[in-house]
Amino acid sequence: MRTLLLFCLLSAGLACAQVPVTPNPDHDAMLRHADPKLAGNKRFVYDFWREVFEAAHMDLAPKYMAEGYVQHNPRVPTGRQAFIDFFSKIRKPSPVEARVKAPLVAMLADGDLVTMVFVREYPEPSDASKKYTTTWFDMFRIVDGKIAEHWDPAMKQ
Repeated sequence: MRTLLLFCLLSAGLACAQVPVTPNPDHDAMLRHADPKLAGNKRFVYDFWREVFEAAHMDLAPKYMAEGYVQHNPRVPTGRQAFIDFFSKIRKPSPVEARVKAPLVAMLADGDLVTMVFVREYPEPSDASKKYTTTWFDMFRIVDGKIAEHWDPAMKQ
C-alpha cells in the first residue's frame, strides 16, 4: 500500500511538470497581420519598446506616447512626463537594437489594443538554485496614433 501511495505522489508530480516557455525567434512573423492598421499598431508598439523602453531614449517618448498616458502598473507613475522622469532615473540611453531584446513569445493586436507576451524567469520557490519560466504581458491602447494607456501584471512589492 505504501508503494502505491508513493507511486501516486511521484506520478502526480510528473503529471504537473511544466513545459518551459520559450521565445519566438521570428519577430517579423509576429509583426504581420492581415489588417494593415493592426500590423502598423504592432510595429508602432514594437518600435516604442526597442527605442524608448529598452534603449532608454526618453527623448523619443513624445513620438510614441500621448501626453495624458495612463499607467496601470502600480510601481510607475502615470503621465508621459512622469514616465520619462521615472525611467530617466533608472536607465541610461544605449544603442537601439534592430530587434526587441526581451524574450518575446507573441504579439497580438485587436482594435486599439496591442499586447506583447514575454518569457519571465523566476527562482523556483522550493529550490532557489533552480529556475522556472512563465509569461509576462504588456498591453497598450493606441489612440490617435499614440500610446495612451498601458497594463501589465506588476504588483506592489
